[in-house]
Amino acid sequence: MRANADALVAGGAAGREAPSPLAAYADIPAGAAGAAGEAAAAAAAAASAEGAGESLLAPYACHSASTRGRRHAQAAAPTRTEYQRDRDRIVHSTAFRRLVYKTQVFLNHEGDLFRTRLTHSLEVAQLGRSIARSLRINEDLVEAVSLAHDLGHTPFGHAGQDALNACMAPHGGFEHNLQSLRVVDALEERYPDYDGLNLTFETREGILKHCSRANAERLEASEPGGVGARFLRREQPGLEAQLCNLADEIAYNAHDIDDGVRSGLITLAQLREVPLFDRFRADAEREHPHLAAPQAERRLLHEAIRRMLSAQVYDVIDATSAALADAAPRSADEVRRLPPLVGFSAAMREQSQALKRFLFQNLYRHPQVMETTGRAQQVVRELFGIYAARPEEMKHRFAERAADARNAAVTAGSVAGLPHARTVADFIAGMTDRFAVREHERLTGQRLLS
Repeated sequence: MRANADALVAGGAAGREAPSPLAAYADIPAGAAGAAGEAAAAAAAAASAEGAGESLLAPYACHSASTRGRRHAQAAAPTRTEYQRDRDRIVHSTAFRRLVYKTQVFLNHEGDLFRTRLTHSLEVAQLGRSIARSLRINEDLVEAVSLAHDLGHTPFGHAGQDALNACMAPHGGFEHNLQSLRVVDALEERYPDYDGLNLTFETREGILKHCSRANAERLEASEPGGVGARFLRREQPGLEAQLCNLADEIAYNAHDIDDGVRSGLITLAQLREVPLFDRFRADAEREHPHLAAPQAERRLLHEAIRRMLSAQVYDVIDATSAALADAAPRSADEVRRLPPLVGFSAAMREQSQALKRFLFQNLYRHPQVMETTGRAQQVVRELFGIYAARPEEMKHRFAERAADARNAAVTAGSVAGLPHARTVADFIAGMTDRFAVREHERLTGQRLLS
């Protein structure tokens, strides 16, 4: 049975968001002119792949012409490769637009210039593409995975995820990577014949960064040999997915320094404890002495971060190129059967870990952040409890799904538990920070986050 999933969690009288006028470009059915048109489209797609530079890709890269395909067969697009088509579908999705109002570290209301899930995803894509080009792997696939990797993230960042996971513990738990896959496979409603965005296997593989064995087994049961299989076989994803994972780490370490200093919660003086940052700060001051002046602090910070990012990018390129030369994989499938190949050198990995420890201790666990985190988690917990008890409070289509789940449980003779728990989790996970705050105030009369 086709999943009847509603991903709309918008404000407004009808609870809907108008589709983007540009979305038609992402949805053009190639081959609409019949068999002759499909043949022409296929030929044009092959030419497009060559024109997009795929002829220059290494043999171990993912080539769009060799994709494992989509869950619902579609003719090739006449002007775009398969991975470019995935990227466009992601960009035009409702879930992607919501990322602009979802927390990275600082909540949406705390400042206009702090990173959000959307700006973070854009930075991951920029870093990923830069590295992919040097490694001769597929930039378009890297971009698609980078832009989609956080689509399933809850409001309020990791605080929201932790709270929702605790609520869902008796019902299979909650993990944002798996939720991102659920968004692109089921929750987006944009096409007449199927739910989800119908992305290629390789993009979906990259989105599913982590997966427990239990969840992998469930995925394998519904899609044999699909994106869950590698977790059961203990294999790796393609190089593009491995790169997105690392670009994610590089991006958030760098921009969390920037946002942390901007917020006043960490200082440049404290960052002298971090070797990876401080050597570039010292280099910048030595080459540009005027940056040592207090009024030049922002310029100094940006210059040090820029140099740090460049050093990490070059390190990944060098270390990964050496690993590829040693392993000599001849195809993307061979890559999957090898140990991870994309990574830092040992020295850079150690320095990156030290930076992460600094940020954890001094920013993510800062008393001001922890106070906000506690209130955000309360919002998520209380919303879950209210919707679980009164599912009619959710948007209409989610309320309908909850009713269907409960009726199915009664028909099956299983009245215990909370059969509509996953629907409640889908609804909450799709919320933006400010929508969650408004809903909580509507339902409880409290405004915990202003």
